[in-house]
Amino acid sequence: MATVASGGATPFVGEAPYLRRRYIFPCSSLSSRKTEPSVNAKPAPTRGQLRSEFDSPNPIRISRSDNGKVRREVLDRSEVAPRGIRDYIKLSREIIGSAKGSVRWFSPIECAQCGEGSPLLLFLPGIDGVGTGLVRHYARLGKIFNIWCLHIPVDDRTTFEELIQYIENTVKSEKMRLQGRPIYIVGESIGACLALAVAARSRNTDLILILVNPATSFKRTWLRDISTLLDAVPDPFHVPISSLFSLLSGNYIRTTTNFKARELAMEEAISILSEGLTDMLPSLSLLGDILPKESLVWKLKILKEASSYVNSRLHAVTCQTLILASGKDEILPSHEEAERLCTILPNCRVRHFLDSGHALLLERGLDLVTVIKGAGYYRRTWQTDLVSDYLHPTTYEFENVSREYRLTTFATDPVMLSTLDDGCIIRGLSGIPDEGPAMFIGNHMLMGSELGPLVIQLLKEKNILLRGIAHPFMFDRNAEVLMPDYSSFDKYRIMGSVPVSGINMYKLLAINSFVLLYPGGAREALHRKGEEYQLFWPQQSEFVRMASRFGATIIPFGVVGEDDLYNILLDYNDLKKLPFYDSLDKKLNEGPVGTAVRLRSNYEGEVANQELHPIVLAPKIPGRFYFLFGKPIKTKGMEKELRDRDNAQKMYLQVKSEVEKCLSYLKEKREKDPYRSIFSRLVYQATRGSNSEIPTFEP
Repeated sequence: MATVASGGATPFVGEAPYLRRRYIFPCSSLSSRKTEPSVNAKPAPTRGQLRSEFDSPNPIRISRSDNGKVRREVLDRSEVAPRGIRDYIKLSREIIGSAKGSVRWFSPIECAQCGEGSPLLLFLPGIDGVGTGLVRHYARLGKIFNIWCLHIPVDDRTTFEELIQYIENTVKSEKMRLQGRPIYIVGESIGACLALAVAARSRNTDLILILVNPATSFKRTWLRDISTLLDAVPDPFHVPISSLFSLLSGNYIRTTTNFKARELAMEEAISILSEGLTDMLPSLSLLGDILPKESLVWKLKILKEASSYVNSRLHAVTCQTLILASGKDEILPSHEEAERLCTILPNCRVRHFLDSGHALLLERGLDLVTVIKGAGYYRRTWQTDLVSDYLHPTTYEFENVSREYRLTTFATDPVMLSTLDDGCIIRGLSGIPDEGPAMFIGNHMLMGSELGPLVIQLLKEKNILLRGIAHPFMFDRNAEVLMPDYSSFDKYRIMGSVPVSGINMYKLLAINSFVLLYPGGAREALHRKGEEYQLFWPQQSEFVRMASRFGATIIPFGVVGEDDLYNILLDYNDLKKLPFYDSLDKKLNEGPVGTAVRLRSNYEGEVANQELHPIVLAPKIPGRFYFLFGKPIKTKGMEKELRDRDNAQKMYLQVKSEVEKCLSYLKEKREKDPYRSIFSRLVYQATRGSNSEIPTFEP
């Protein structure tokens, strides 16, 4: 039998009010457990759990080094191979076989390692009702959330409003216990309808909704007619109809479209396809168990009621909402429905997964924690703090970001130069201090094209994570909907960027961070024709006294190379002459977006010209990027001296002068680089190997 533990959850439907229990199911076989139900009992691990790499506190990767020696590497749990459809089937069978009775919450044992102060996450399942849909995400979610999953037994006939009441009671109970912390609700399909219904009735509760392919579009699907069909089908033939339902949901053979996106090796692609084929029959059998004819008819009735109930109350949902929508959902028009909901819900963002099917949470390639982080939706208190709530990127996330810049890195082969304390310029990053706090102050290239190579190389070579001070446009919900891809800025949030503000800079320096700041801002990144490498900095210091307060080291740097990549066909001055451009300009700078993100409105001159605008570019044959990090300027011990505005201004001008010297040095030296052209670099690597470091000029 399953072990129970107190958890502050609400009473089970149909049970006495004093039974306030939360079931905890291990991920190994439930049938092997012989303990009797006992309140406050702590379940002991079974042999199966001890063998599981997910339940081990220190998973090990065993490999061989180049010299043949065996190497044991301790892995982070989030970097162990994720669970798959087989684990979903196994765990689902254990739960439906061991958890009879009424609706209840359960917590997987492998999710019991969350840190102190982690918010509560309630998972509301789709039409299957089992509650194991997060199985692929347990390892990572369990570190940052206290996870409760809702289980609705196969033969349960709880009505939709009773389910709402049950979840709402849990939310109220936990709100009192977790004062100051948000409650996350992840709802899938019909579970998303339940989440929206609870949010509409709990407007004074700090909720964050994560909705996966919400079933609010029920009236526009073939599901509303299938109930009549099922009523006409005799009992012995209900399994094939359920099987058809499963096949259309795309639970397992959603692999071929992912091969190109993930660029899998042939062996891995064959392995994935083989796994999908092997899991097909068990999946169909499982669906026959969890959705027999009577249950499926009942669930479709609930689904119809849920859609109607929620659509009439969407105006009452004001909490933060993130919608994950599949582009190839064969059951629901999820892509279109997400766009509709986004226009109705005032605090909503959408992430589209164009190649995914209905069972999005079970598909390869999706990391729910990464999606939540990228959207800026993770917080531990009532207010988002992008510094204290920040979660450092995992190897998986860093590799994904690096992959996005792989073409740029290949085409430009960045040259990194740094300056030692004695003023000697060397190739590499040895001149950069290993410990913070530090501020990197430099020039923006066209469209900020240097950002990717800069951040990636520093993290690879020096293990330094640059926390960028970014334009608020990249964090604004209204700005997001203007982009071709709503997730365009997610990678910057994952890598630690924060909106520009004195408070954010203060918090970052207080925890010894490495901060990246561009005083020229958008004016430099979106410069006009003929303005390459010009600095558009304010006349007065903006960062020196802040740096001195924490004894931060200032590292001036310059980067050149964007004029080797693009020709500007139309700049801001050209666009203003076009008759249709006024409307776009107003959306970017005068509408809800511009009102929220306008910067330096109290300045004069070009530095105050921070309008956001597109640029029409024509690519050129790629040249090469060159970075030079100047001699570090230490402010430690100078706090009293730099409190004086005149002294701070002198250091500010010194930093600006150092950046200009770096630019002049690089523009002169790159003319002597025999491998500035991409063709010469390709020839060099063709003759000496693709991994060989390409030479450059002598520093």
